[in-house]
Amino acid sequence: MNLLKIEKSHLYIIGLIVLAFSFSVLVRMIWVYQFSDVEAFKFAGQFMINTNDGYFWAEGARDLLNGTSQLHSLSPVESAPTWLTYVIVKLLPFSFETIIFYMPAFLGSLIVIPMILIAHNLKLPEVGFLAALLASIAVSYYNRTMVGYYDTDMLTIVFPVFLLWSLILALRTQEEKYLLITALEIIAYRWWYPQSYSLEFSYFGLILAYAVIFDRKNGFNFKLLAIMLFAMMGLPSIWRLVLVVLIYGIFKQAKFQKYIWYILGASVGLFLLTGGFDPIWAQLKGYVFKDVVEVSQDSLPLHFYSVMQTVREAGQIDFVTFAERISGHTITFVLSMVGCAVLAWRYPVMLLGLPLLGLGFLALIGGLRFTIYAVPIGAFGIAYLLFTCSVFIQDLFINEKVGQVIKSSVVILGALAILYPNILHVIDYRVPTVFNKNEVELLDKLKAMSDREDYVVSWWDYGYPLRYYVDTKTLIDGGKHSGEVNFPVSYMLTNPSDKAAKLARLEVEYTENTFAKAEKNETVMNNTAQMTLDAGFKNANDFLDSLDTNITLPTKTRDIFFYLPYRMMGIYPTVAQFSNLDIMSGKTVRQPFFFQTNRFQDSAEKMDFGQGVILDKTKGIIKLGVQEIPLKRFIKTGYNKEKKLVKDQNIVHANGQFSIIYMQAYNTFLILDEDAFNASYIQLFVLENYDEKLFEPIILDPYAKVYKLKI
Repeated sequence: MNLLKIEKSHLYIIGLIVLAFSFSVLVRMIWVYQFSDVEAFKFAGQFMINTNDGYFWAEGARDLLNGTSQLHSLSPVESAPTWLTYVIVKLLPFSFETIIFYMPAFLGSLIVIPMILIAHNLKLPEVGFLAALLASIAVSYYNRTMVGYYDTDMLTIVFPVFLLWSLILALRTQEEKYLLITALEIIAYRWWYPQSYSLEFSYFGLILAYAVIFDRKNGFNFKLLAIMLFAMMGLPSIWRLVLVVLIYGIFKQAKFQKYIWYILGASVGLFLLTGGFDPIWAQLKGYVFKDVVEVSQDSLPLHFYSVMQTVREAGQIDFVTFAERISGHTITFVLSMVGCAVLAWRYPVMLLGLPLLGLGFLALIGGLRFTIYAVPIGAFGIAYLLFTCSVFIQDLFINEKVGQVIKSSVVILGALAILYPNILHVIDYRVPTVFNKNEVELLDKLKAMSDREDYVVSWWDYGYPLRYYVDTKTLIDGGKHSGEVNFPVSYMLTNPSDKAAKLARLEVEYTENTFAKAEKNETVMNNTAQMTLDAGFKNANDFLDSLDTNITLPTKTRDIFFYLPYRMMGIYPTVAQFSNLDIMSGKTVRQPFFFQTNRFQDSAEKMDFGQGVILDKTKGIIKLGVQEIPLKRFIKTGYNKEKKLVKDQNIVHANGQFSIIYMQAYNTFLILDEDAFNASYIQLFVLENYDEKLFEPIILDPYAKVYKLKI
């Protein structure tokens, strides 16, 4: 009879998990339904992914499946997402593109499993079910696990919630199997997401505090701490796996129990010796203590603009955005925090969820990317509060049946109210693919014209997609975009094209030389510093000025292409920030004026572009607030039937300081000073003005233009 009850209980939990998982996946299919007929989001009949970083893992999986390797390649062929994708592609009868598109929906939905299992252990399965429903589609979590969001976020929250489950059961049951399960989860989590150190250490800290303050005589707690440290060490996964299994085997034998303290001491020592704290500090420094300017540690120290100042997900957010991303609505969030407090008071073991909640709150200073961590704990809080209140309401009724009906009604209506804003967000969150079909077709053409050893120069936002679709190298991408590597690319895009061409050849050849030196374990410095010293200068600004002269360039070893998309126009001011400074001092030295708008009011006397920018047609003067600046030139561009660029230019004031370009095909106006006007991006993309000795146009399309470097 007891066995039958256990089986029914297990079937009930499995049923809840299946229902919650199905709900999570089906909600994510809303995007597919909305865009099923949008051909612009498909290439070769397959949906494309909608996150830039996803192309990094896609490149690795593609190369692994094809068995291709490349000298000095940045393709992540050894990474966890790459290998998991490889296995899935080999096992399932679906195309590679289909698998990477739908993987986030199915893997992200796995979060419902540990959530329901945690609640089941607390004898609150229905609470776990509702919490799983909410967590699986909460704004922040949905955004980073929707179809097409092929990134590590697929499992980045699933692993720590599984870890929370094993830790809870370890403390509640004191069963030794959870020692091994916890350690294996830490190893798997680190394998999947190398930045997991902070969360792992937070869990460790909580258990340490509990063991020392409340339960110091219980040897099991110190076994748990020791095996966690062995799993967290800064060693390769295979070594940590061997150590963990070995230590678990020792713990299973009674004769070694008296050595627990020695083993714990050894684990602490090894953790410190392998640099256990270093990654934690690096993450805090990157996301919390964000420096505006980075200083290189080379023999010629240079100053570069920090990329963290321009990454939206690392920027501060307001409380309403913070609350909505975690729970869907501010009221829901506030109530969920109340529920978390009540849940922790009733079940103190749930305090182990504080690291996840704490990382979520870090979003208020560290950026919205952290909100995703608080989602599961907040979901537990609001679900528990709802069921607690429903029981209280039920007790107000003398008639048990009436009370039960009222309780069920409260739970159903409350659950709908909790889920509704999140489902509404899913419906409204119509994220496009990274590139559209026309853009990818252009990249496919470029692939046919290039070689795998060639380089494509563009901004880092497009680095991963370029490597995936064109299968060439890039100077910067979504992972390689520190200030020192962004500087030269920014300089190429925002300075005159002759200087851009020379610096491009230098940067590419020096990059390859740096790879070669690194293989020989030779000391390397950033390319700009090395170029400066090699050219005989002690000041990097003098070296950059020398690009105007007939300098000697390194021998050409490969082709270089400039990829200039229209979409870069929207981030041009951000691109320019990285080279608008004196890299010797770190001070801003120039701020080119660049203003883009497609909203304007035109009349006989003036044209109002908004934000205080007005063109006085009668005088040929641009007014910036109270400042009046003479207009030098007015240019109108458009495309004929053959998609050839047509330009019409009028000189207004020969000594003018600003130019206006009306890009008729895009219904966009650009207002530029001379520095911005002469930038290679403006000259090559907007106006198609190029020096035939330096550049050869190979793709001239309204979506993007590609030039091949001749030098």
